Amino acid sequence: MTTKNNNSNAFLIHISAFAGYFFPLGGVIAPLIFWQVKKNESDFLDEQGKEAVNFNLSFLLYTFILGLTFIPLFLGTLFKNIEHSNNEFLFDFPSMFGFFGGISIIALLGVIRFVFIILAAIKANNGEHYKYPLTIQFIK
Repeated sequence: MTTKNNNSNAFLIHISAFAGYFFPLGGVIAPLIFWQVKKNESDFLDEQGKEAVNFNLSFLLYTFILGLTFIPLFLGTLFKNIEHSNNEFLFDFPSMFGFFGGISIIALLGVIRFVFIILAAIKANNGEHYKYPLTIQFIK
């Protein structure tokens, strides 16, 4: 059984991940700090804090790996344009499709992350235990 205060604190732990939209690595650091401060108050806060930190670390890793896969696309487009260029930058569809397609996938991941954070915060505020999908358990 959780108290309203614990529910509110769990809500804040999940919502603090939005700091990542304002500060570099804020999506991981803010939930980590809130969790470290509140984890000894209850098992519910400890569990939800671990979930929030693990989820945000997982999505940071997924975004980083996905971003690395676009470096060859970007460099390929750049070198292709330099090779064929007469002092002009060519935008051909096949190479730009891959580049902008990759950016679209990263944007889609951002939307999915946003929805999962809101869902987790609402569930935590209601006192329900929430497990994020697609999460690597870095902290057990």
